[in-house]
Amino acid sequence: MTKTYHAGFMSDKPNWGQALKLWRRDVLVFLTDVACLAGLWMLITYAAISPDRGVLVFLTVPWWLMLLVVAVLAGLWQSFGLSSGMKLLGRRLKATQDASGAAAFARRLFRALLLPFSPLLVLPVLVTARYVPIHDRWSGFETQSATEVVDPKSPWYRRSWAVAIALLALTAFAVSVIFTRVNLVKLFTEFDNTANIRAQIANPNWGVLFEGGQLLLVTLFMAFMATLFGIIVAVPLSFVAARNLTQGLVGRAVYTIVRGILSILRSIQPFIWVIVLIVWVKAGNAPMAGVIALFIHSVADLTKLYAERLESIDPGPVEAIRATGASQSQVIMYGIIPQIINPYMSFTIYRWDINVRMSTIVGMVGGGGIGQRLLQEMRVSDYSDAVVLMMLIMVAVWAMDTLSARLRERIETGSSNPALPSYALKLKTEISNRTFGSRW
Repeated sequence: MTKTYHAGFMSDKPNWGQALKLWRRDVLVFLTDVACLAGLWMLITYAAISPDRGVLVFLTVPWWLMLLVVAVLAGLWQSFGLSSGMKLLGRRLKATQDASGAAAFARRLFRALLLPFSPLLVLPVLVTARYVPIHDRWSGFETQSATEVVDPKSPWYRRSWAVAIALLALTAFAVSVIFTRVNLVKLFTEFDNTANIRAQIANPNWGVLFEGGQLLLVTLFMAFMATLFGIIVAVPLSFVAARNLTQGLVGRAVYTIVRGILSILRSIQPFIWVIVLIVWVKAGNAPMAGVIALFIHSVADLTKLYAERLESIDPGPVEAIRATGASQSQVIMYGIIPQIINPYMSFTIYRWDINVRMSTIVGMVGGGGIGQRLLQEMRVSDYSDAVVLMMLIMVAVWAMDTLSARLRERIETGSSNPALPSYALKLKTEISNRTFGSRW
């Protein structure tokens, strides 16, 4: 006896993810074009009106009216040409019905009028788990991937997206000139205003050389201590900030928290930390505040660099060593460390170079060292003393730059892979002596 089922009993499982992906793709293309046109509109308005009125004017019409007009223009742009959003996101428009002349023009115009309503199509996606773009289906078009369509060759100035981006860039440049009030005429005609400064610079006061050298040593040791303590914290922290080494729910939670905290710390510049810490540790401990400020930023920066290097290690040696029955510490010692030690040293030297430069800036906002003395001389316009301090800073920075470049060059040209066999041999000997060497 055979069983029969009514039609529609077996049906495909609704795929909301795929439908939302298709909907999001079309909406992103449309919003990219809207943003491009809106930005061009506002920049042109500012460049045309603000210089005469002396105030910031970006819109002369209500914002909702501008968005309405821009949405219609974006629809026309996509329907009659290749828009910036379509070019950037790799989409092309293809006709599914044969038409020419007035009929083709009418269908494209009809699609352009329907396209601004595409964000509302999320409602049928949520209800039916299907995405049916009515602006394409009713007008006889469909969007395809750029890899499926061969673009006709034409000069860049005949491509609408290229023209739009060029206009946006030129307008942004014009507005930037207005914003910053760049005046090259004053740069070359008012040079005589610096006559007093040039006269003092030409007669440096070498009497501050010894004191400046002492302050420079304080600055260099600030950078050294901040880098040293930063390494001590950043190296172990990088292992929990690497995605490939944090597994499971707890591991991913720790990874997310650590990366989030590091992003916050890295976004706050050291001179901001100094302003806070100088109040905390009192003005008499200014170098200490500078060291802590550089230390915080070094930890955040080095941990990110170290973790990204850990995420790019070759998993082959790690899996091979783990397959021998090695413990987790042995996997780290013989499978991971040989791959990261040279990059870690290179990143560390680079960060030390940055800290040497940054310690001067930190000192100028109260963090001690030669930077603080330099700011004092600049405030009283004593450039004869300031030029000697600047010479000391330049010599120190040049020396550190040369030294760090040489060290990084030696590290990067050093053989890292030849070290792997020696580590593997050590591991083999160690494991063989621990009763499970029979797996070799």
